[in-house]
Amino acid sequence: MGWASGTIASLAFRKTWMALRHEEDAPDALDRDRGWGEILLAAAVQGALFAVVRSAVDRTGAKAIERSTGVWPASEQGGRD
Repeated sequence: MGWASGTIASLAFRKTWMALRHEEDAPDALDRDRGWGEILLAAAVQGALFAVVRSAVDRTGAKAIERSTGVWPASEQGGRD
């Protein structure tokens, strides 16, 4: 599920960046021609989207496991048993 969430998040980020800045390529930290504001905005948007997509994929997977087994999967930080 991690690979799927990464792929979905990457696609979502590309589309979001295109909508925000009307550019196909977002800046990265080593892009000399971009300012701090653009670089930090891109990093913040990308991080937020990856977290949201990962949470949605994890939650969907957990609900599917619960439906098929009747048991909610345990999490590393403690979940309901």
